[in-house]
Amino acid sequence: MDLVYYPVIAITKALFAAQGLRFTMTGCENVPRRGGAVVAINHTGYFDFTHAGNATLQRRRFIRFMAKESIFHHPVGGPLMRGMKHIPVDRAAGGSAYLAAVAALRSGELVGVYPEATISRSFELKAFKPGAARMAQEAGVPILPTIVWGAQRVWTKDHPKRMGRTNTPIFVDIGPPITVGADEHPVAATDRLKTAMAAQLEAVWAAYPPVPEEELVFVPQRMGGRAPTLEQAEELYRQELARKAAKRAAKAAQRSQEPGAGR
Repeated sequence: MDLVYYPVIAITKALFAAQGLRFTMTGCENVPRRGGAVVAINHTGYFDFTHAGNATLQRRRFIRFMAKESIFHHPVGGPLMRGMKHIPVDRAAGGSAYLAAVAALRSGELVGVYPEATISRSFELKAFKPGAARMAQEAGVPILPTIVWGAQRVWTKDHPKRMGRTNTPIFVDIGPPITVGADEHPVAATDRLKTAMAAQLEAVWAAYPPVPEEELVFVPQRMGGRAPTLEQAEELYRQELARKAAKRAAKAAQRSQEPGAGR
């Protein structure tokens, strides 16, 4: 029984209604009625996972998302994440999360992953990691390539939240299942996955309504927007990683100078 998931869905749908979000969901028939699958989602905003989950609900399926471990330590978010059977990921040691995801897939669950690992500031597809293909191969389940577009206009990295009534269109497209062969190299399967999702993204862009001038910061440059290019976004990401590393080093140095440190 998913006693936690149902009330969270009700609250989320109420939020969607208050925001006036307008959903267009295609390909929902590609979600199996039962059995495991890896749901591979592009990552443009902080709430795109809720929109992907909204699409699979059309087939009465919940997604168990792989999410960073720190969320599970939050006094409110932690119990909710565990109650919804999401999977904590320690980025420094992800082996246990991988095994938990494979076990969930084998037991018939949908497991949600972001092949790009982090939000794409360019809103283009970043380089994909092969974890989704590895899990699908080991568990013997398909991958569902999933594109979410419009979530970045609500809340994304480097931009303020827009949680009021914005009436933002949100498009979700779930592509046909991709099977990873037993002998296929996961990198080759990952390339196939990215190619499929790139084609889906192009189709979604073509169908998406025009974006107002003041919101072109949420549109890729090659589509006439003002978002950073892939190269510029990668440089911003490298700078972000450097800042985080410097912050960790400063904290470690501060702890080492505290009375009693090293005893």
